[in-house]
Amino acid sequence: MRFSGVIGGSGPAVLLLHGYPESHIAWRKVAGELARAFTVVAVDLPGYGASRLLSDDVRWTKRRVAQALVSLMQTLRHRRFAVVGHDRGARAGYRLVLDHPGVVVAFAALAVVPTLDALEGADYRFAYKNYHWFMLSQPNGLPERLLATTPDAVLDREFELVGATTDNVIEPAARQAYRAAFRDPSVQHAMCDDYRAALNEDLEHDRADRASGRKLDCPVLALSPARSIGAAPPPDVVWRRWADDVVGATTSGDHLQPEDRPAEVLAALMPFLRQNAS
Repeated sequence: MRFSGVIGGSGPAVLLLHGYPESHIAWRKVAGELARAFTVVAVDLPGYGASRLLSDDVRWTKRRVAQALVSLMQTLRHRRFAVVGHDRGARAGYRLVLDHPGVVVAFAALAVVPTLDALEGADYRFAYKNYHWFMLSQPNGLPERLLATTPDAVLDREFELVGATTDNVIEPAARQAYRAAFRDPSVQHAMCDDYRAALNEDLEHDRADRASGRKLDCPVLALSPARSIGAAPPPDVVWRRWADDVVGATTSGDHLQPEDRPAEVLAALMPFLRQNAS
């Protein structure tokens, strides 16, 4: 695994993990402020952005991603660290916490609940807004062939579904960077395998953890966008099934919180990290 990303700041380490269909630049509006108090490590998830899989003979489940991230942080001499994950990054993040007890000092989950809970609560509204979960997880290279035909149109539709159609959310330069990565066949394949894992191995790992009663062993911040308010049950209530120390907070706006509402994200993250990661 060859990771691509950025490191900056000083102080306790915070690992930032982006979501689909983006890269580490999703944190561009919040990373600078976080770096005033913390050592910020923002990386592209395996296969996303400019991170490259040296071998994909075995599917990159969240368990495998988590192990690679722990190895990366240890190489950077961060034995213990905080994790802030958005979307897919949060799914890799909670798997990291579950599989590596004592490593993560604080975990912030932006915009998601665990995969098992999300799929158990899925209905036609979820399927319409999150159609990519089911399209990209199809086997035998079908979604890769579909993505190859019109990647820009697919990406634009993804951003439309999460209210990111204006330049104040994703500036032209950032949008172009996302498009450039999304056009890469290797990135397309990694994203598809991400979702294949979600509906297969990742789901089974969640089921096993629930059955055994395993929980996240660190404080958890469940930071949800306004569009999630009214969900049954609320995201912070769902996370309390998985952790004993959970605080819930909300941001206005839509799904891409670090880009859509960066000031609100920082207002929630900074006190949480200062209290639990310093």
